[in-house]
Parts: sequence; C-alpha cells; structure tokens
Amino acid sequence: MQKQMMTLTVNGREVELAEGSTLLDAVRAAGAQVPTLCHHPRLPSHAVCRMCLVEVKGRTRPQAACVTPARTGDVVDTDSDALRAFREANAQWLLARHPNDCMRCEVSGSCALQNLIHEHQWQERWEKVPIGSPQHPEHRLHDHTSPGIWMDFSKCIECGLCVEACGEHGQQQFVIGFAERGAERQPVTVFDQDLADTSCISCGQCTLVCPVGALIEAPHWHEVLNRLDARRDVAVVQVAPATRIAISEEFGMPAGTISTGRMINALRALGFDYVFDTNFAADLTIMEEASELLGRLQNPSELPLFTSCCPGWVNWVEINRPDLLPHLSSTKSPQQMHGALSKRAAFARSLGPEFAEGRREPYVVSVMPCTAKKDEALRPGQRGDVDRVLTTRELARMIRARGIAFNALPEEGVFDNPLGASTGAAQIFGSSGGVMEAMLRTALHMAGNDQAGALEWTRLRGVDRAIKTAEIPGLGRVAICNGIASAQQLLQTDDWRQEFIAIEVMACVGGCLGGGGEPKSMDPLVLEKRMKAVYAIDQKAPRRRSFENPQVQALYASELGEPNSDEARRLLHTSYAPRHSRRDFPMRFLDCVDRRDGSGATRLLHPDAVWETAGPFGELRGATAIQACINLQLPPRQSGPSYARLRMQPSNDPDDLSIIAPNGERCRFEIELDTLLDAGQSKTVIRRLVRVVQAETQ
Repeated sequence: MQKQMMTLTVNGREVELAEGSTLLDAVRAAGAQVPTLCHHPRLPSHAVCRMCLVEVKGRTRPQAACVTPARTGDVVDTDSDALRAFREANAQWLLARHPNDCMRCEVSGSCALQNLIHEHQWQERWEKVPIGSPQHPEHRLHDHTSPGIWMDFSKCIECGLCVEACGEHGQQQFVIGFAERGAERQPVTVFDQDLADTSCISCGQCTLVCPVGALIEAPHWHEVLNRLDARRDVAVVQVAPATRIAISEEFGMPAGTISTGRMINALRALGFDYVFDTNFAADLTIMEEASELLGRLQNPSELPLFTSCCPGWVNWVEINRPDLLPHLSSTKSPQQMHGALSKRAAFARSLGPEFAEGRREPYVVSVMPCTAKKDEALRPGQRGDVDRVLTTRELARMIRARGIAFNALPEEGVFDNPLGASTGAAQIFGSSGGVMEAMLRTALHMAGNDQAGALEWTRLRGVDRAIKTAEIPGLGRVAICNGIASAQQLLQTDDWRQEFIAIEVMACVGGCLGGGGEPKSMDPLVLEKRMKAVYAIDQKAPRRRSFENPQVQALYASELGEPNSDEARRLLHTSYAPRHSRRDFPMRFLDCVDRRDGSGATRLLHPDAVWETAGPFGELRGATAIQACINLQLPPRQSGPSYARLRMQPSNDPDDLSIIAPNGERCRFEIELDTLLDAGQSKTVIRRLVRVVQAETQ
C-alpha cells in the first residue's frame, strides 16, 4: 500500500515526503545538514545527544529531529543563532569529558565528534571532567582482554548506540549496558566483567555503530605494516568476498562498487608477496561441508547440520548452547582453511628448503569484514595458521597511511595461484543465505541430482533479520537465520530438530556484508547495495559451483584425496568444546604446548598445578616448573608443513578428553579443575592434568 505524501518547509525550501517520516528525514530531503551523534538508521533513536535540535514554527521548544514526526505544513528552521549556540555549548561539554587523544586514536579522521569539532572550529570551554564514577572504580574505562574488540570508555559520548546494537533491537546479547545516573552515567559490561569473560561473541556490531573511538576492533594493522616495511618475511594475504565491495566505501565510492582489482593492486603496493583469494577456501569449505551433509543424511539422528563458517555463531554455541555442538559442521571456516593451506601444505613447501623443512613459514594475513575472525584465528588447534586478521576498515587505514591513491588504481588485477581461483558460489559466502545456497549447488551434484532445482535459491536471500526456509527436491528442507537474534528465535523450541536437514546461521544481519569490521555507513540501504554487488559477481562468474573449481580439483588429486578423507580432516576440520568445560581446558593447554607458549599455559594453571606427563618428563609440580618444561625442555617447535599438533578426538561428549598425537598415537587425559580469585573475579584453572597412554586404558 502506497504511503500518503505530505509537504512541509525546511529553511524556506518546500519538501515532499511520505507520512511517518521524521523531521530529520525532512531536513535531509531539503539538502540541509544537522549534526547527529546518537542516530543510526538501523537502530531506534532516543535523542540522547540533542545535537539535531531544530525549531518548528508554533512550537515553544526546539525539537529533536531524529525522533519528532514530521507534519504537513511544518515550517522548520535548522540554523538559527540560538540553535548554533546550543550546539557549540553541547559539543564543548562533550569535549570537556573527552580525552585529547586524536593523534593516536584508531578512528581519527572517521570520528563523528572529531569531524564535527573540526568542521565548526569549536574551542574547548570548560576544564576536563573525567568520565566515570569515582565511587565505583569497578566500572573500568579500558579493557583490551578481548581478542576482537577493544574498549576505551574514556572516549564514550553516551550515545547508547552500542547498547542498542547489542540489545533488544540488535544482536540481543545484552553484554553492554549503562550504569549510574547523571554525569556519572557510563556504559559497562555485564557485572563489570572483562569483555573476554562475558558472553560476548565478538560480532563487533558495537564497533560498527560507535561514532567515536570508545569501541574499536583490536588494531593489528600497525604491526602488519611494520612487518611489510621490514621486508624480512614472505608475506601472504587472503581477502574475503565482502571486502572487495565494501572497501570502496572507505574511499568515497558508492556503496556496492566492486573494487576487486583495485584492492589487489593496493595490497601489492603495500608489500605483500602473494595476494590470494579466501574464496578459494570457500569453495573448499563447500566440498567438505556438502560431503558432511550427505554423510549425515545416512544417519538422521545427526541432522540437521549447522554451518560453521561464522565465528560469532560458533562462539555463541560454545558459550550458550553446547548441546548444539554435535550438529555443528566440523569444517573450518574459509579463513582458517586458507591459513592452514598457506602454511602447512604444498604452497609452503614450494617456497624453498627452509620452508619445506620447517625452519621458516610465511607471514599470513587475512582481510575480513569481521571482528570475530580475530578471535577465530586464536582458537585452540588453529592458532598460528593466520598470523594477523585485519578488518576492512583497518586495510583502508593502511592504504591511507602509505599514501596509495586507491581510487586511481586500475581495476584490472588478478589473484595469485595456486590459492586464488574461485567460483561464483564462493563469492556469495559474503551474503546471508549464500553459504547454504553454495552448499546446495554442490550437494545436489554430489547426490547425482543436478537437475533437481535451480542454480539460484532466491528464497534464501535478503538482508532483513529473518528466518528463511526452502524445500530442496531430493534432499529436504533447509533454513537460514539472518542474524544471531533470528537463530535464538529458531532455537526457542525443538521443532528445528525434525524440520530441517541443514541450517545456516550468520551472526550479523546481512551476513559478512554487515560484519562488525565493515565500513561504517549511515545509508539505510547499504546492505542491499552490497548484496546486489555480491550476486552480480556470481552471475558473471564462468563457474558457479564449487566442485567446478579446477584448482580445488587439483588439490584433492595431489594432496587431500577426497572430501572428508583423513588428510582433509587433518588440515581442514576442527573440533569444539563448551566454554570453560573439562574438554575446553586441555584443548587450550595443549595448544600452548604445541606452540611452546609456557606463559600462556601458566595462565591456565593453578600455581600448585601438577602435570603427570606419563613420559620422560615425569611428574611436574607447580606452574613454574611446567612453564620451564614447555619453554626449555621440549624440542623446539618446527614451522610450516613440519608443525605438529596434538588434536582432540572428535566427540559429542564434553567430558571426552581423548587425544590424537601427530604420529597417530592415541591417549586420553584426566583433569581436575579449581577456582582462584583473580583481581576480585573468580577464575577457573587446571589443578591437575594426567596423561593416560592408550595401553593403560585397555
């Protein structure tokens, strides 16, 4: 039904817009500008910052444009002397509560407050008033414990957007909220916990809407740029499908502009030796995941299969619903598959004897639309395969730091091989519904049912927060959950267990296109524009199904055998554990042992911990002795293809502590956990760890 239109006047200009619009909509329709610090087009407005106040003829007080409905005949003034004076005073109050840290701030140049002050040249007026509550020092302002998200609430302007993004109208995780009142009001984590100890899934939606630098992705681009400048490493970079579209917005291009070639050329100019495409590994993910689905169809008790390429979703399952872990695909995400292939397989061996023999390994960086990918790169059993993860925003900062004229770069550019070829199916991984659609294209082929359905499953597409379903001839019914809130809705009952054979979950609405590391945008249609570009690449691709990728076929023929083979599972699959469970602690401890990270292992141990190695080191008593053994007595860790990992035996039992050694031998662990009080917070640690060799269990 078409909305009725209304006419009003803004600064002497007549504008027409649909009923239900706000005064802010009217101001923008007139081409006028009013500042907004607490408004975001995809979240409710609460008129907290008051910067968008306008005068309306006939009303005695100024109105907040972001929440005030427009009415036919309104006469609006946006720039009277009184309004300008109020905005200046308001901004000066914010300055009094804000640190002068712009030169070091990660969002310098894209900070809404900084840009507003710079544009109007407003001066500081009052003495500094530190944010926070002296009576409540537990409300900390700084927290860098999370691997994906950094908090610096000394820069907070109390707009509330992070609370909304994490709350009812966003992700519905409720990790961040407000404490105290009046001048002492500030955002806090739930129970003032370290962010790493909360139920945060690292989705980064709070960083995407924060108008200042109070919430940012953990910044890694400085280190990466230094490594590239030194030219000591063989530097490898992989780029996700969503980044080649969204990066355009960072340089003023319209949303939906495809910049694949420009991005490749910029990465080469930054100093990367090899520029690979994560889409190659996305095709590989589909081969493994589709095979896994067909295998589970033979055993209906293992259905449905949940996709596992979204680390925010995996985090949510491990934290909140470990009962779902048996349904979670064991395939690694494309990022982690690509990292493993870059460091541990034929490509690394091709770099020369030092790499093949494990004395060196390439420096592997990924560019992702996602803050949770930083978290994922540190998961036990996968840590070290990707050295650093950059968001799309961080890549833009690097490009600007080196003075590379991105817009002037040629769009002609190709990825390096052998890890750069991909199909259209891999490209649609970037959009919600794309992983499921890509998997169906290959699963139907593997099932010998190529003609069962169309190549495009449009019912699964879209960027709105929703649950979408489709009936797949010859396979069954599937569902996609666009956003973690939609997944929570689906899982409220157990109907999904019987209704679906496969379910895709993307933690961020829109999928990777709306990831927490993407460019910040005030365009309400930005996700639709990005999605349109993703599917345009797919439609133009010469190959649109993952099994058609010739380099993927060659990799199976030369190195992996077939999907879900023993070699494929070693490189391309992983295991899970409920957070802080008996299975989780030995996974993390053994990961530290593999990497010879004695200090990391110590953080997991009680000071009086005992490790019974059932080997040449005997019984080790005390965290200090265990750290010394890991750092000094174990053989030096090798790199590249020679790097050997201890792996948890795949199991649906959270208490199954069976281990597979690099040489294939099997053992199990017994573990005793304890609780310590650390900085006023309780902390679970390992008190005793006993290795039991297989022979003793028989």
